[in-house]
Amino acid sequence: MPFKALNLSAPIVSALESKGYVQPTAVQQKAIPVILEGRDIFGSAQTGSGKTAAFALPLLQLMSSKPATHRGVRTLVLAPTRELALQIGDSFRDYGKHLGLKHVVIFGGVSQHAQTTQLRNGVSTIVATPGRLLDLMDQGFVKLNDIEFLVLDEADKMFDMGFIKDIKKIVAKVPAKRQTLFFSATLPPEIKQLAASLLRDPVTVEVQ
Repeated sequence: MPFKALNLSAPIVSALESKGYVQPTAVQQKAIPVILEGRDIFGSAQTGSGKTAAFALPLLQLMSSKPATHRGVRTLVLAPTRELALQIGDSFRDYGKHLGLKHVVIFGGVSQHAQTTQLRNGVSTIVATPGRLLDLMDQGFVKLNDIEFLVLDEADKMFDMGFIKDIKKIVAKVPAKRQTLFFSATLPPEIKQLAASLLRDPVTVEVQ
């Protein structure tokens, strides 16, 4: 099955082809059509399974096919580490290069100046680690009241790293009317409880 068969737009397929990607992975085949339908997802997928593209591609399509009626941030992706956040940011840049959508990657351990400058200039997507995002929210640089799409990636790692309270504070600022995509490599009882509190009638997508 080629990417074209997943009803992705020509600009996105063109960006994929320029990267040498023709065939979607198993998690992409399962997740992309469901996300394009507007459904919440409870996904179990290992790192390296193509999970990032499984949510980045349909979210880019949804944002580009339905232009924003506001200047606010539309998509928020939470990730446990700076490295993963940067990787996700690269995916949004590469796959969306023909769409004109802007994103910013927010993480701690560096000066916030470049990040706040990008936020002031306007972005459609924030990819962030929870701690620095909360800092910028507290300073008034980030408002989440226009979020349409919320992604928690590698939720089990965020839980293990002690981010659960930060995640709950952040999610409390996101509109209840949203599409939520929840991915975790492992599914301990605590992660299932967190997912149950965030998702509405989710489709389960499991890939070993």
